[in-house]
Amino acid sequence: MAFIGALCLLLILTTLAGHLANRIGIVVGPAMLGWIHLDNLINLFSQIGVIILMFIGGLESNLKLLRKYLRPAIIVAIIGVIFPVIMIGGACWAFSFSPLEAIFIGVVFSATSVSISVEVLRDYKSLDTKEGATILGAAVADDIIGVILLSIMISVMGTAGVKTGDSSSNLALIFIEQIAFFALTYLMVKWIVPYLMQIGERLLMASSVTITSMVICLGMAYIAEAVGLSGAVGAFFAGIAVAHTPYRETIENHMEPIGYAVFVPMFFVSIGLNMSFANIGNSLLFVGVLTFLACISKLFGCGLGAIINGFNLNSSYMIGSGMISRGEMGLITAQIGFSSGLLSDSYYSDLILVIILSTLIAPFLLKHAIHLLPADDKADLSLPVENGVPSDH
Repeated sequence: MAFIGALCLLLILTTLAGHLANRIGIVVGPAMLGWIHLDNLINLFSQIGVIILMFIGGLESNLKLLRKYLRPAIIVAIIGVIFPVIMIGGACWAFSFSPLEAIFIGVVFSATSVSISVEVLRDYKSLDTKEGATILGAAVADDIIGVILLSIMISVMGTAGVKTGDSSSNLALIFIEQIAFFALTYLMVKWIVPYLMQIGERLLMASSVTITSMVICLGMAYIAEAVGLSGAVGAFFAGIAVAHTPYRETIENHMEPIGYAVFVPMFFVSIGLNMSFANIGNSLLFVGVLTFLACISKLFGCGLGAIINGFNLNSSYMIGSGMISRGEMGLITAQIGFSSGLLSDSYYSDLILVIILSTLIAPFLLKHAIHLLPADDKADLSLPVENGVPSDH
């Protein structure tokens, strides 16, 4: 019986350790205590964590919802990407960043992570409203646009150091390879992945469908790396491809334990280990300005997109608030840029801090927006769509 008690205690302690693992990197890393430093093994686990996290992100992308609310979602997403790129990119340029670095930082803050917003919407029973559906649909489009912009930035900035005589031919070749990659992605989504998953189901071994999906994920990540993109980009589109098959729910249920047991926590820990507060006192103005712009750019950009689609001011405020949170999407984009050499060490910690602050602010604004929304403004998702906006009449 003593063993059972000891086992119970170990399970409690390991669960608590896992809960704290996402946050403890900053504490034990060079930023504070300096006990642990980033090494090749932690970095390798971190890279696998990014790939799995992006694969899960692709799996969770509800493209049916995007198609149902296509017009408002697309317009909200596009304007919600343009505003951060221009406003934050312009601010970074004013802080003496190079034009390409400034645009890349704008791209980092063009991403949206609605996981926190979804929890708030669920708590207030507002997920099944036209505003909630538009937030979710816009987040899908936002992620896809962000991944494409990230791909372009990696290509352009990755070839910036090539000698003038070779740059045009190399850049042209890279773009041709990447166009071929996206053509392959379409074929994967439409035909190849469903066929491979059916073959995987017939294999006489345990978890064959999950293993097949992992092969697809790692294979597309490898191809993406080979054509000059990030492996995370390939993993994201692999997740979208698998999400189009009948095995989506099974894969999602199996992949989350695989990722979140070790690899994903290592990704978040590695972010903390990369951070340094050595010059934070000199960056307070920069952090403050970017945090303000990170919130305002999404609030006004996505809110404007909602107004264009016929939503009233309260609904537009709610949609804009629901798109502010950057969360893991912002962290992933920043980490990819940092590991690809697109982002200098000196400002990496500042950007992570801005992402965290904007993510903390987002739920408070969303709750305030929900309270302003009249109860009778909620609409059943089964109602028809008129002029691109769900009708509640």
